[in-house]
Amino acid sequence: MELRQLHYFMEVAEREHVSEAAMHLHVAQSAISRQIANLEEELGVDLFEREGRNVKLTPIGRQFLDHIKTAMKAIDFAKEQIDEYLDPNRGTVKIGFPTSLAGQFLPTVISAFKEEHPNVAFLLRQGSYKFLIEAVKNRDIDLAFLGPVPSNIAEIKGDILFSESLLALVPVNHPLSGQKSLHLGDLRNDQYVLFPDGYILRKMAVDACKQVGYTPKISSEGEDLDAIKGLVSADMGVTLLPESAFNETAPRFTKKIPIDYPQVKRTVGIITPKNRELSPSAKVFYQFVKKFFSRLQQYQ
Repeated sequence: MELRQLHYFMEVAEREHVSEAAMHLHVAQSAISRQIANLEEELGVDLFEREGRNVKLTPIGRQFLDHIKTAMKAIDFAKEQIDEYLDPNRGTVKIGFPTSLAGQFLPTVISAFKEEHPNVAFLLRQGSYKFLIEAVKNRDIDLAFLGPVPSNIAEIKGDILFSESLLALVPVNHPLSGQKSLHLGDLRNDQYVLFPDGYILRKMAVDACKQVGYTPKISSEGEDLDAIKGLVSADMGVTLLPESAFNETAPRFTKKIPIDYPQVKRTVGIITPKNRELSPSAKVFYQFVKKFFSRLQQYQ
C-alpha cells in the first residue's frame, strides 16, 4: 500500500468520478484506475461500485475512507512537526474561534504575537461551540479560543484566560436605557434578539432568563455579533452579549446596561487536545497566550 494509491483513492472517493480526479491530480486516468485496482487487489475487497462513468464507494469503501482520512491527517501532522522542529518560528498555527471573540479579542492576541514572531503564519477557522471542540479533537485545527471553557470533556484540556460578564443591550429609546444597571426580570416583557438554537450564547441568555422566572420571547435571530447588534439598533428587541463584544462602546442607537441580578458570567480561554502534542509553532503560540493574559491580570 503506497501513499500515492491512498491519495488517488481519496480524490476519486470525494469526486465520485475517475476522470475528474485525474484532471485535478494532473495524471492520466489509466494511471489512477490501475493504482486503485492494485489497492483493491491488495486489500481483497471492492472499494468502488462502477456506475457508467461514475463510481460510488461500497460500504466497506466508506469505512476505509474514514480510516484513511484519519491516517492522512496524522501523516500530515508528522510532516508539519518535522518542518517546525527545524524552525518553530516559521510554522503555521491553525486556530479556531467563535464569532463572539472575533471583533477585538482575536486581533489583539494575534497582533501581539506577530510582533514577537513575525514569520509564524495562521489559518483561522470560525465556528460554533460544538464545532470548535470537535475540530480540535479531529486535528482539523491545533487549538481554539472558546467561552465558556469546557471542563468535562475527556479529550480536551481547557485553560481559563479571564472571566467576563454578559450585559444587556437595548435600543436607545427603551424605557430602561437611562438606567445604570437592571434586574434581568425587568426585561421579561421584551422581545429578544439571540443567536440561533445550538449557539452557546443563546443557551446562556435563555438560562439566565429562566433563573428569574421566564422564558425569553425570541423575535429575531442573528448568526454573528454585527447582525444581532444591528437588529437591536433597529429596535427589533433586546439581547445579552459578553463585555468583550462591545469594543468599549455600544453600537449606535443602543445602550449597554450591566445586569445586577442574576450575575451572568462566562469564562474565556483556550482549548487544546489532551491526547496529542501540539506542533512546535502551536506550542509557542499557546505558551505566549497564557503569558500574555497572565501579564494582563497582573496589571488589572
